[in-house]
This record gives sequence, C-alpha cells and structure tokens, in this order.
Amino acid sequence: MTTIRQRKGGKVPEADEDQPSEEKNVNSEGKILSDHTGGKLWNILSLTVGGIVAIFLGLLTSVYVATLHENDLWFSNIKEVEREISFRTECGLYYSYYKQMIQAASIQQGLHGLVYDNKTESVRTINILERMNVYQEVFLSILYRILPIQQYLEPVYFYIYTLFGLQAVYVIALYVTSWLLSGTWLSGLLAACWYITNRIDTTRVEFTIPLRENWALPFFAVQIAAITYLFRSHLQPAQERLTLLGVFVATFLFSLTWQFNQFMMLIQALALFILDCFDILPTAKVTWLYIIQISGLLLVCALQFFNSMILGSLLISFNASILIARTIQKNLKKGSLLNRLRKLILHALLVSSLTLLVNKFIKKILNLESDEHIFKFLKAKFGFGATSCSNQALEKMEECTVSLKPDAAYNLIHTVLFGCLALSTMRMKYLWTSHMCVFASFGLCSTEVWRLILKCAHLYTSQRTQVIKYLIPIITLLYILYKFWPGIMDELLELREFYDPDTVELMNWIKSNTPNTAVFAGSMQLLAGVKLCTGRTLTNHPHYEDKHLRERTKQIYQIYAKRSPEDVYRILRSFSTDYVILEDSICYERRHSRGCRLRDLLDIANGHIMDGLGENEPDLKPSLYPRFCEEIKKNLPSYTIHFTRVFQNKTFHVYKLAKHK
Repeated sequence: MTTIRQRKGGKVPEADEDQPSEEKNVNSEGKILSDHTGGKLWNILSLTVGGIVAIFLGLLTSVYVATLHENDLWFSNIKEVEREISFRTECGLYYSYYKQMIQAASIQQGLHGLVYDNKTESVRTINILERMNVYQEVFLSILYRILPIQQYLEPVYFYIYTLFGLQAVYVIALYVTSWLLSGTWLSGLLAACWYITNRIDTTRVEFTIPLRENWALPFFAVQIAAITYLFRSHLQPAQERLTLLGVFVATFLFSLTWQFNQFMMLIQALALFILDCFDILPTAKVTWLYIIQISGLLLVCALQFFNSMILGSLLISFNASILIARTIQKNLKKGSLLNRLRKLILHALLVSSLTLLVNKFIKKILNLESDEHIFKFLKAKFGFGATSCSNQALEKMEECTVSLKPDAAYNLIHTVLFGCLALSTMRMKYLWTSHMCVFASFGLCSTEVWRLILKCAHLYTSQRTQVIKYLIPIITLLYILYKFWPGIMDELLELREFYDPDTVELMNWIKSNTPNTAVFAGSMQLLAGVKLCTGRTLTNHPHYEDKHLRERTKQIYQIYAKRSPEDVYRILRSFSTDYVILEDSICYERRHSRGCRLRDLLDIANGHIMDGLGENEPDLKPSLYPRFCEEIKKNLPSYTIHFTRVFQNKTFHVYKLAKHK
C-alpha cells in the first residue's frame, strides 16, 4: 500500500475537480492489490506451517508405536529366536519370506525359491508370489541387500522400522484428507490426535507388524486423500492428470500389498456408483476411478502370475458392468424426476445383473473357489430427499440443510459403508475408525456445519461462524491433551519383556534334533513360527485363501478329533509328515464356550457328539474312539506302534511318525 502511494505521489497533481475521484480509484486499486498480496502470503504461511505440523505428527506417531513395541517386548535385548516367535501366526509366515530372501545366496536364487517353493506345503510345489502378497518383503529384502547398511542395521530392524515409518505416511494422509475437506490444517491436527489417542481402535501395528493391512492401509489413506483432492472443483487439466496418476499409484500399491484389497475397493466402487447415480459426483472423474481400479488390479494380477482370485473378483465384474451399462443406457441424468428415477432403477438392475453374470462366467471358466469363504454381503439403507420443490420451500430447506460438495459427499458415503463393514467383521474396524477420525474432525471444523447449526438456532453471522469454527476445535484439542496425555506418558513408561520359554525350547529343539528336510504337522498358527524359526517343511499354514489348503488343514486337525490312531497316522503320512506337534491349549481348550472350541467343530463335522454337558444335534452319534490328542499320551500299544514321543514340555508334545514299509 505504501508503494502504491509513493508511485502516485511522484507525479505533479493537477488541481481539478476530477482529482478526488482519481485518488479514490487508486486507493481502492491499491487496497485490492495489497489484500491479494497479503492473502497470498498468508496462504503460503498457512501451507508451510500446516505441512510442518503434518510431518511432525507423522514422525511422532512412528516413534510412538516403535517405542511401544520396544517397551512391550524389550525387543532390543531378546534373542533372535524370541524376536521371530514374537511374529505370531501369519505374521511369522510373511516375515519368513523376507528372511529367506535375505539369506539366499543371490537375489535370483531367492526369487527362484519363492516361485518354486516346496517347503511351505509338503508334497506340493507352489508359487509364493502368486499365492501371497509378499512383493513388499521381496522389495525390502532386495533394498536391504543393495544398501550399505548391513553393518549398522539388522535385517529385522530394517523391516520393522519400515512398517513403523509407513505409519507416518498413514497419519499424514489422514491429516491431508481432513485438511482438504475443511480448508484448515487445524482439522488435520485434530484428526491426527484422534488417531493417536484412539490407537487401540485405529491400528495394531505395534504387536502385529508384518500383517498385510499394516502395509496396505497407509496406501489406501493416500488414495483417499488423492480422490478427495480430485473431486475439488476448478482443477486445472495438469492438476487433474497428476492427481489421477497419484490415485493409480496408491491403488496399485494398496492392491499389491493386501489380498483383501478387492473387497475394500468394491465398497469404494459402490460408494462412487451411488453418488454418481444421484449426480453428486462428476461422471467423467468417476469413470476414470473405475478404470484405475480395474487397471490397478489387472497389473497386480499380472505380477502375481495371473492369480485367478483377482481375475474372478467381484470388483472387476462390477466396474466392467458399470462401463458396459453406460454404453447401453445414455442420458440417465436428463428428463423429469420420475423419468430419471425410472432410468436409475433400470440402470441399477442392469448393473447388478451384469455383475453377477460376468462374475459367474469368469469363475466358471477359471473354476475359481478360492474366495468362497470371504463373501458376506452387507445391506445398508440410504435416504435421499426429493430433488425438486417450490422456490419458497427450497429457501426454507436451505436454512436447515448442508449442501455436500462432491469430496465431502464421497467421504461421507465411504465412512458409512465402511462403518457397516466394521460392524460385521472386527478386523475391518481399522478401516473405519481411522477414516472416522478424519470425517469427525472435518465436521467439527466445517464452516457449512456451523453455519447450519447457527442458522437453526437463529444466531448466524459470518463472523460468529468463523470464531466458532476455530474455537471449538482448539478447545477439543486442549481437552484431548488434558485427558489422554497422562495415560500416554504412563504407557510409555510401562516396561515389559517377551517371555515364552516353552515355545523357545520347542524351536531350539527342532533346530538341533531334526533334519532340515523334516516335515512338521500341527496347528497352522504354530507352524508359521516353525517355518520362520527353523526353516522346516510344513503340512499347512495360516494363509487361508486356497481351497486345497483349507481341505488339507481340516484333515491335519483330525489330531484333535475323536479318530483312531490308524486313521490319524494314514492322514498325516499322506502329507509326508515326519513329526506332529500337539498343543495342550487346543486339546484342553477352555477359553471358548461349548460348541465354539476347535475340538467341538471337528466333532460336529465328523458327526460325533461333543464333550461335556449340553445339547447336541439329533443326528450326532458317539464316536467309537477317544480323542486322539488325549489318548496318545497314555502310550498304549495301538498308538506307540505309529507314534513315538520325542519331545515334551508344559505346552507342547512332539511325536515322530514311524515309517512303515
């Protein structure tokens, strides 16, 4: 403003009647330029501060979960076998392939061992890269081998620090999504704080590090942030293309790292379909998102050696059906209200029918049954108001309604659908709770929401709205700090130590007293640890997305059923089993009620009456034989002829199978 005045003052003024008018115009013009410059500087400052806060909170989250992991296990002080045992169930299986790649003589030999694997499932050679989503382990192992860090960082720390680092990406993505929705980074700060303080419900990375979801969800959050930005209006063509590229990369990485990606993206596609049908989202952008989902999955399918489960996914059938239906039905969003509703109903029926037909056709050709245990369809009700009223009615409605922008509408439907999924499956709550932190913080920092509330209370002014928009979130943040900070500090000061001497003793015995080619049978969660700690061959394992493996596991688990020793021996030897491990925690299980224990499920499947007092189905009959896992411990001749006990402690009993000619 000073500069403008100096430039004007450099000229000789003329004393005429037009002078006051010219001075007024110049002052007005100078004020606009000054305001524009000041606003631009403020935006740059806000963007810089908001970005720094986002990075700080992301790094803080990574350090927080890493500290919790160290404090809980004393990971830096325990032995290697104890570190590996701490990767429970399927976590140990996934980490074993990272360890296998690290220990291979060369990268090529390591990859060959994964493509032609005969140690994960006995008497069967499988392609690990096809069956499981372990490309992240492959990439990380190659990175560890080529980087000059071997002398400074152990392989296990390189692995877990990468996962903890991804938590930073996760939190930053949630922060950015909330910021984009509300227009203020204060909303992102609130979302990140809620994510951290509700850690038990938002993540379990500190105690299940190698789980696929811990790899995938950060990329999913990045994808949602990119989609939120994509649905903003007035994007330049270059910005739109760059955003679409970001969506594709995030979608590809999400799909590559988690076998359940297709089901998550199916819900996402359903949200896009609903909003597109009601003309809330721009159709062209939605079409690109359908194409990106399909192309991302097909690229992953190619990398996984054309995995049939991906080709037969409902997502590909659904998205393809939408694109086909659009070419058949045109002008869906034109005409009167009744005409549009009729077209939309026919469109939905056509898409549903095509999806089922295409999916059935693909599965019939591929003979696909690997995903039959996963599908659980959810029903949700969505209410939509009328789209036409009189002008007076609209004016009254506008006083007490919020007009959702495309990005907010998408995130709302996304939150609702994933909330329904969380209600059905406990494991899926981590998808919903983290996004709920984003949407809740957006609601608290939203100008539209506070405008609605104040208008309904007849207290609306623009200044009051702005004050409340910032004041309430700040008060909320102070309350969060007051309530949760002491608990977080106590949690960080609580020191524990890994302690599982029975499992450690078992693994050490196996490594010292059995040949490298020995085949072990047992529970799938224990065998994952056997493979990781000892490298022995397994009969079954916890990666359950294969019908043949499910049938095999059911047969192996007859060791906990009421079967004769001859039957159990025959079953185990059919898989070339050399040793079988029995666990007292399964054989004498007391945690679950009658009818839910593993041995009860086996009895029902075999047509036998369950143990204990209680009702039984009328078609169940008493077994002719006692429970194998109990009776074998009596060392009766009918058992010792086939099984010899070679190891036992308070938890485990290992029996060697005789090799009859």
